[in-house]
This record gives sequence, structure tokens and C-alpha cells, in this order.
Amino acid sequence: MELMIGRVVKSHGIRGEVVVESTTDDPDIRYALGEVLRGKQGKKEHTLTIDAVRVHQGRLLIKFAEVPDRTAADSLRGTKFWAEPLIDDDDEGFYDHELIGLRVIHDGTDIGEITGVTHGPAQSLLEMGDVLIPFVESIVPEVDLEAGTLTVTPPEGLLDL
Repeated sequence: MELMIGRVVKSHGIRGEVVVESTTDDPDIRYALGEVLRGKQGKKEHTLTIDAVRVHQGRLLIKFAEVPDRTAADSLRGTKFWAEPLIDDDDEGFYDHELIGLRVIHDGTDIGEITGVTHGPAQSLLEMGDVLIPFVESIVPEVDLEAGTLTVTPPEGLLDL
């Protein structure tokens, strides 16, 4: 399964740089010098080699070896970059697609299914229908991907609508 790791927002300057909105938690790895990115733009596919990269106003400015000028950079607008997930055995985090569909267990009873994940500035929230569950260890102490479940210990009133 491939994950979207970013997209070209627009061109920048006259030398062929593009503004990329990164959607990966590992931009230093994904957007390192010399990395080859695979991008899709509608039915077009691009293979682009990173020549230079820098942070600018919270986004990345990237110069690709294959993009000589602003005209070529403009043609990349909307390109989405895709890559296989990075495997890190020490990482205890989860991808959204791993959480969606898990059954929610509370006091030994199946009470629903995770239908989505919302990322906020302070924490992520698990969506279970109209209920939002903060994805913190005190409320979600156990996630068992093999069993397809996660256990919740919500404070009183959290699950009430």
C-alpha cells in the first residue's frame, strides 16, 4: 500500500523550484537530496530527482533535476507524491489506514468501529460515528492490530451523545 507523502502546491521563482506541502512525518528522509520521487498528476506520472530542498514558510521548496525553469515547474502543479510506508520496528505509532475499521472495545463489549482519524494541533482524534475519542494512552490504552480491536477507557460522559 502506498501513502501520499506530499503534493506540489505551486511553482516558486524563475529557476524551477516548486512549493511542496509535505504530508509525511519523515520529511528529512522522504525529501533528502538525491531521492527520487514518484508523482501522479491525473493520468500523468512523473519521476523526479531532488536536486535541492529547503524549508520556506512551513512548506518545502524543492528543485528537481528534471525541472529547468518556471514553465516546467508550473506544469507540476497538483502532482501528488506517493511512496511505500517506511518500516521502523522501534516506532510505536500507527498509520490512519491501520486504525480505520478497528472494533472499539469498552469494558469487554464491542461498542462500535473507528470510521476515521482527525489530526488536531494537540492530538489526534479517533472517529466512531459522531463520537470523537482522543487518541491518547490514558483513553486508548491498547491497540491490537492483529485482533482488529482497540480498547478504550473513556472518562464519564465521553461516549454519550
